[in-house]
Amino acid sequence: MSFGEIERERILAKDELFTVAKDKYPVSPGHSLIIVNRPVARFQELSADEKLRLIHWADWSIAFLQRTLQPSPDGFNVGLNDGPAAGQTVGQLHMHIIPRYQGDVPDPKGGVRWVLPKKARYWTE
Repeated sequence: MSFGEIERERILAKDELFTVAKDKYPVSPGHSLIIVNRPVARFQELSADEKLRLIHWADWSIAFLQRTLQPSPDGFNVGLNDGPAAGQTVGQLHMHIIPRYQGDVPDPKGGVRWVLPKKARYWTE
């Protein structure tokens, strides 16, 4: 499964290596994806230049969303699911940029650590 054709209205920015697009199924307002343009499934398959450009687009996306969303996000979760064991369901590498807002969940402490809920609350041990 890959992204296939991305609808024009979802595209926020693009260059020869990546496309930045609004997520089709956003978990928060502004949830965006940075999608590698060539067929690549895993992070280690990216070239060194692609890895650097991915960080560039993550930085660009956060700045863009802070500037354009109202209200402006209070924080961001940034990440990718690298391989099926990590939850990757689309075989095309992509990074999630998820805007977060004060009060969007009762207790955001731990952030991405909650992918393994039994191990997330390390601060209570």
